[in-house]
Amino acid sequence: MKTLNVNIDHVATIREARGGKEPDPVATAILAELAGASGIVCHLREDRRHINDRDVKILREVVQSKLDLEMAAHEEIINIALNLKPDLVTIVPEGRMELTTEGGLDVAGNPDKFESLVERMHGNGIEVSFFVEPDKKQIEASLLAGADMVELHTGNYANAKGELFNDELEKIKIASFFANETRLKIAAGHGINYLNIKPLCLIPEIGEFSIGHSIISRAIHVGIERATREMIEVINTSTLHRSLNR
Repeated sequence: MKTLNVNIDHVATIREARGGKEPDPVATAILAELAGASGIVCHLREDRRHINDRDVKILREVVQSKLDLEMAAHEEIINIALNLKPDLVTIVPEGRMELTTEGGLDVAGNPDKFESLVERMHGNGIEVSFFVEPDKKQIEASLLAGADMVELHTGNYANAKGELFNDELEKIKIASFFANETRLKIAAGHGINYLNIKPLCLIPEIGEFSIGHSIISRAIHVGIERATREMIEVINTSTLHRSLNR
């Protein structure tokens, strides 16, 4: 069964546009869970451009499913995570000037650093996922660092057209199969919407999807509960179609 984790960062982005108190991403998280989301994702950035310390503190208290804290490997944020104890941390690259995360983490480029980070998180009962490109080298490095999961970056897939789309999809298929062989859990995220998720649902090894922008965009028109339920329905229908046609 494939599950949906809803990223609520963009709700906080709207709030910060006016510097006020609404909309509240915590309220959005509660409604998404009630609509069937299996987890809530938020990214506590070093510059606090959207999600802030108050948000993650309250989210830890109210989220009943799984709280996935996206974070860069900055010492300040690491210490917050160790105290907060989310169910999962997803380690991502982070740039001050980027609009959104622009690619996967280079775990292979600094294996000792990430192995030490995993040990610290595991010592506090926190599982660790690395947000990486669908690349065998990065998956191997994640495994060697002790990760529990990899989240495959689907941004290139989401932006691709024509044959490039098929090429990127094939990379994700190969990476998912390889990661599954190593017994890592597998998630996919970035740029996924109600249409391009369908081919990804046909990849049996992917167990979770982390989706934010498209769900929050849809929620502006129909509400977060309906937007969440609609995405879950697409996932379930596409997955069932794969099962019936094997």
